[in-house]
Amino acid sequence: MYALDLHTHTRFFHWQKGTPTRYDPVGARLHEAVAARRDLDGVALTNHDYYQPFGDDETVVSVPGIEVSTTRGHVLVVGPDPPTRTEPGTLTPTAVAEAAHDRGCAAILAHPYRNSTVADTTAAMDAVEVNGKHPGRRKMVERLAAELDLPLVGGSDAHYPFEVGRAYTAVDADELTPEAVVDAIRDGRVEPRIDDRLSNRLVQAAYDRIHAYKGHD
Repeated sequence: MYALDLHTHTRFFHWQKGTPTRYDPVGARLHEAVAARRDLDGVALTNHDYYQPFGDDETVVSVPGIEVSTTRGHVLVVGPDPPTRTEPGTLTPTAVAEAAHDRGCAAILAHPYRNSTVADTTAAMDAVEVNGKHPGRRKMVERLAAELDLPLVGGSDAHYPFEVGRAYTAVDADELTPEAVVDAIRDGRVEPRIDDRLSNRLVQAAYDRIHAYKGHD
């Protein structure tokens, strides 16, 4: 069994959307360092609308990924060969899922209830995410996954290194490779986990106030 954070970003917030930055390798290394300290086996680096490979840390595996901004919301694509670049707001969830499957990757509904209608899609997804920024919505996400007959995974949606691992996925696989992760997701050999240590609860309370102030769902 492996512990894997399936949703992380290598930079703070969303500046320079869809464009690699010189900070990205630094962010990747910091994420991997925090993941190792929190006993995670790997992280998926899923930047918005681009994929850039990074070398693995000695103890933590970096799984290729991308968070695609579709016409209806965000979809995570993780696996051995994610798209390297997508144009925000142009691809439908169906097109993203088909591209993911053509590339041997898994397509995951990301934070389906955050300013999004992606939960209503009929696209052939492989899993639904319990997002680390919205652990209180887990019951809603569980109901959606049950309706769609899809497994649940967990991801922190980390932009800052200290956020890594606040939600993650237990992956039942014999090895931790992108291909094995995809197979486990598709077979339902995955389970979301929430790390509710005090520091994560305090950060969550702060995020809830910020989102309420900004009027985000």
